[in-house]
Amino acid sequence: MEKAKYIWMDGALVDWDDAKVHVLTHTLHYGNGAIEGTKAYKTVDGRCAIFKLNEHTQRLLNSAKMTLMDVPFTLEELNAAQVELLQKNELFDGAYIRPLVYLGYGVMGLYHKDAPVNVSISSWKWGAYLGDEGLKNGIRLKIASMTRTPNTSGMGKAKAVANYLNSQMAKFEAVEAGYDESLLLDDQGYVAEASGACFFMVRGGKLISPPNDNSLESITQNTVIELAQDLGIEVVRRRITREEIYIADEAFLTGTAAEVTPVREVDARTIGKGYRGEMTEKLQSAYFDVVAGKNEKYIKDLTYIN
Repeated sequence: MEKAKYIWMDGALVDWDDAKVHVLTHTLHYGNGAIEGTKAYKTVDGRCAIFKLNEHTQRLLNSAKMTLMDVPFTLEELNAAQVELLQKNELFDGAYIRPLVYLGYGVMGLYHKDAPVNVSISSWKWGAYLGDEGLKNGIRLKIASMTRTPNTSGMGKAKAVANYLNSQMAKFEAVEAGYDESLLLDDQGYVAEASGACFFMVRGGKLISPPNDNSLESITQNTVIELAQDLGIEVVRRRITREEIYIADEAFLTGTAAEVTPVREVDARTIGKGYRGEMTEKLQSAYFDVVAGKNEKYIKDLTYIN
């Protein structure tokens, strides 16, 4: 990770190396925290803009509400803080932004009502999450041996810190087995999501993605669906089994970090022709046009910082 100058903590800019918490910080022990992942891009006119800032900040607040944390800042204050942070860090060529709501130092034990609620926002330069080669030629995907934590066992719709232990274990399993990424099924055997991204496949000219009944409500997934509709592509939201993936014509992952990453192989089965498919390439190109400010329809989704 490349250091930036500052991290925003509870309303103030703090030097990167001084952004610290107490070892008895409640979230560190019990896992109740909410995170976001937001990205800024250098646009076609040379300025830098955050993509869908409002939607990401709202999802952060929604996650905090689901997990019973009262955030002491408004959506507008958090948006302004992210803009200021990128400006002060001089990240005008683009950046990844990581807001975090967490329970701080003050009380211990599972009952967290009296624990202070703290907020930090970090930002840094971060390239393609699954690699530039993956964006171009596709990644190898392994279906995890474990299922995605079911809705009956937690706050699955929250982008909660605790939920990512499931993703972390699945990702580790995949990478140690020689793959790039992991895909988790739900407890009924249908596709849920990748460890940190949503799944799409192409069959018979249709773009298919599972419903969000056991996955995070993805901002990037919704964007890709809208772009597909702009291109006249039929979009189907339905359950997907692992067997269908093996015989898909194309497949790809989407997410703020993953962007639009092709999948060339799943569980040792070659997907399509074994490289980025035609529809995937069209949607990938359309997505990067949007975040670069090249598509007039989506300029409203960009928050310029300079």
